[in-house]
Amino acid sequence: MRRLSRFEFTQLLLLTGLVFSLLISVAAPLEAATPASELKNAQRVAEAVDRLIAEELDQTKTRLAPRTSDEVFLRRVTFDLAGTVPSPREVTLFGLDLDSDKREKLIDRLIETDEFANNWTRYWRDVIYSRATDQRSRITQGAFEEWMAEQHKQNSSWDNVATALITATGDVRENGATALIFAHGGQASEIAAETSRIFLGIQLQCANCHDHPTDKWKREQFHQLAAFFPRVRVRRIRDQQKRSFEVVSVNVNRQRRGGDFRRNPQRLVQRFDRNDDKKITKDEVMGTRFARVFERLLQQGDTNQDKALSIAEIKKLPRPKNRRRGSTEYFMPNLNNPASRGTKIDPVFFVDGSEVQPGRSDLERRQALAESITSPENLWFARAYVNRIWAEMLGRGFYMPVDDIGPHRVAVFPKVLEFLCQGFVVNNYDMKWLYRTIANTQTYQRKILAQEASHDTPPFASAIPTRLRADQLYSAIVKVLGVGDFGRAPGRGRGPYGRNRSARGQFSTLFGFDPSTPQEDITGTVPQALFLMNSPTVNNLIRGNGQTRLGRILKNFKDDQDAVNELYLLVLAREPSTWEIKICRKHLNGVKDRKEAFEDLMWGLLNSSEFLSKR
Repeated sequence: MRRLSRFEFTQLLLLTGLVFSLLISVAAPLEAATPASELKNAQRVAEAVDRLIAEELDQTKTRLAPRTSDEVFLRRVTFDLAGTVPSPREVTLFGLDLDSDKREKLIDRLIETDEFANNWTRYWRDVIYSRATDQRSRITQGAFEEWMAEQHKQNSSWDNVATALITATGDVRENGATALIFAHGGQASEIAAETSRIFLGIQLQCANCHDHPTDKWKREQFHQLAAFFPRVRVRRIRDQQKRSFEVVSVNVNRQRRGGDFRRNPQRLVQRFDRNDDKKITKDEVMGTRFARVFERLLQQGDTNQDKALSIAEIKKLPRPKNRRRGSTEYFMPNLNNPASRGTKIDPVFFVDGSEVQPGRSDLERRQALAESITSPENLWFARAYVNRIWAEMLGRGFYMPVDDIGPHRVAVFPKVLEFLCQGFVVNNYDMKWLYRTIANTQTYQRKILAQEASHDTPPFASAIPTRLRADQLYSAIVKVLGVGDFGRAPGRGRGPYGRNRSARGQFSTLFGFDPSTPQEDITGTVPQALFLMNSPTVNNLIRGNGQTRLGRILKNFKDDQDAVNELYLLVLAREPSTWEIKICRKHLNGVKDRKEAFEDLMWGLLNSSEFLSKR
């Protein structure tokens, strides 16, 4: 039976309105299918999501937190969508705005900014590079960021982004889509593992050496996925004008120098045997391209130690190791005999068993894989993205960790997840639609309840604080301090392939973490704390004199309470509470020196857990 194309499939959904009937999964289905036209409207989908969550929480008698204040919402959504803190002016104007739809309009406005594109570009940069196995790939972060930001600005669909990353070729400094392949040096098994983890949320690498210990996946299925990638290579570009690498396709089995010479040893001997003794010596191959390979072969095959190789010795040379760079086929290692070539494996997509016809080129193989992964019929593709973005914005996902969902895992609020997934599919994997939908839910906009601000409480009944990513924190610090950047940091970072030398890059190296990590597993470090407390750059910028932000506040606001209010708006994007004002007054009265006292206050706010987190 012919598989429907993506266009045909989407049209079928729109005509029938029975989208959810096609999304059969381990999750419980909705009681009634939702018309496709309703799923186009992000606000209506958000309202339906809230109803589903409220209904399920009501069954457990869980108390729902009320909607958070305008100040808290503004800061939260600005970090999530634009990656930074709102300005005091933005906080004031948003609070004074009487429009009942101001939150929805703010969300729409933020999603169309360059800051939105940059924020989520940096998120995906960290997803890819945090687990890179080839550290040389760090040199291409700039190219990836430029490419990925453009995808967000143009609102490219997630399936198009995924396809580009899976099928990319070219100069890695010019084509940012090569990031995923270059991050793993073109190694088939590594690329396969990350492709599954990022685009499907499935940790298939656990089946590399044995059947998956906690899921249904078999060892052969992992290697069948890896078999899509043996024909991709990462090569150095030998050009004196630039230092770079390229991702290329190899579609013909080429024998490397030093390949399997046993097939025609007579020809090899005839080529180099100058004295006609039916042997090859080091002197006879000296000055040829074969010289370096010969030394290795001599160590392996010179059984009589005469420093020469005969036809018989060449025939007995060991087979080349599995998955040579020159091989365009994939071989699953034999665990009982690691030195053997292994078993030849053909590419098969483990989710639906789709195969690739023999003789297909590298790009045809990878394109076929991309089509299978991004097909609307493959439920894991939508689930992985929806679950990941929901978790990033709310601090918890339907599945945790976000990159280990699997068929034997149990989701919380499965109806909600599948409902969002059907909307994501109907909207043709529109990334902005999903951000807009999540941000408009009352679930996202709930208040943090002090007694329930724990990861052990029922999910989504209240908001929870989450740690800011390194780039979000850096953007907030430089904005609060009134500088565009800390400037270019000295030195070369951590080796020639380390993070870039910009202050943002080095800050990210210090404060960065893998964004796939659950929030409860993310902890601060002593070096991070010492930087915030003792950094000469930061301390100089919180001085209370001159043209620093604090200096201008003290100059423009002679009344201490007005200055405290402005300082809180600047750093925490909210006004201080009555209790906080009392504490500040006590400190100001105790220190006597106004400038010094306010420097202490600003230093304390910048180092507070509230500033370092999204709340």
